[in-house]
Amino acid sequence: MNIVFLLIPVAIILVAVAAYALHWSLKSGQFDDMDSPASKILFDDDDDLIPDEAKGISAPQDKSRD
Repeated sequence: MNIVFLLIPVAIILVAVAAYALHWSLKSGQFDDMDSPASKILFDDDDDLIPDEAKGISAPQDKSRD
């Protein structure tokens, strides 16, 4: 029975911490845009990382060597 006197305050503190974390996340805008992160992975934004040879594009020739 004595453990109840310890567990009830601990549970109340944990609920208070969870409620504060939820309030902070709502206030700071963590849940404002739920759709963009899911579709952002679909857009290919690594064109500058792919070498020209892999794209099938010939590299520009330096005309100053003529």
